[in-house]
Amino acid sequence: MTAVLFDFSGTLFRIESTDSWLRAALDEAGLPLAEAELTRVAQELEHVGALPGGVAPRVSMPDELAAVWDVRDESAELHRAAYTGLSRLVALPDPALHDTLYDRHMLPAAWQPYPDSAEVLRALRERGTRVGVVSNIGWDLRPVFRAHGLDPYVDAYVLSYEHGVQKPDPRLFKTACTALGVEPRNVLMVGDDRRADGGAAALGCAVHFVDHLPAAQRPDALRPVLDLVD
Repeated sequence: MTAVLFDFSGTLFRIESTDSWLRAALDEAGLPLAEAELTRVAQELEHVGALPGGVAPRVSMPDELAAVWDVRDESAELHRAAYTGLSRLVALPDPALHDTLYDRHMLPAAWQPYPDSAEVLRALRERGTRVGVVSNIGWDLRPVFRAHGLDPYVDAYVLSYEHGVQKPDPRLFKTACTALGVEPRNVLMVGDDRRADGGAAALGCAVHFVDHLPAAQRPDALRPVLDLVD
């Protein structure tokens, strides 16, 4: 293998908890909320899947929202509409909080690298292995990598909203391979979503999956990647 493609959310980074996400937004808005009420609202937001990078929605969506959801990663506008649409299924103390919550999840402070992310990316760099990040996303994640010191290890970012194509469409993986100057047969795709990230196999890439778990529960799942490309 001459290159490795990584997914972002649930693979290299994990989003903060829904509770932490809501608390940060409430603090920014200067809106106090009783602890019991805060816990209840956080649970409802998690149930509807309003936190990007968090758990998947566990509710039936209105038809108009479901249509947006299916293509949410193809543009910044669709991504915001999908997730604020989900959060609006939950009553919040101020309607402006729906956008505040969405804006919060794009901040580097909302994301934590998995414990072995830096180690694995650094080792790949030292071996001369090219690294790309291929993400279904509606905003620029590069500042997250820069803030956490991982940007120097990434040679190319291929983000769905910048190309109007989302995984598992092979075209997104092809774009990444072209950006890295490598043939798909010499590339390993690492991700947490069997369907989305598994789309790289159609192009001829090898694929390796990790579990989408909180960072503290997944200390070393990326390390096997080093053996796979050795």
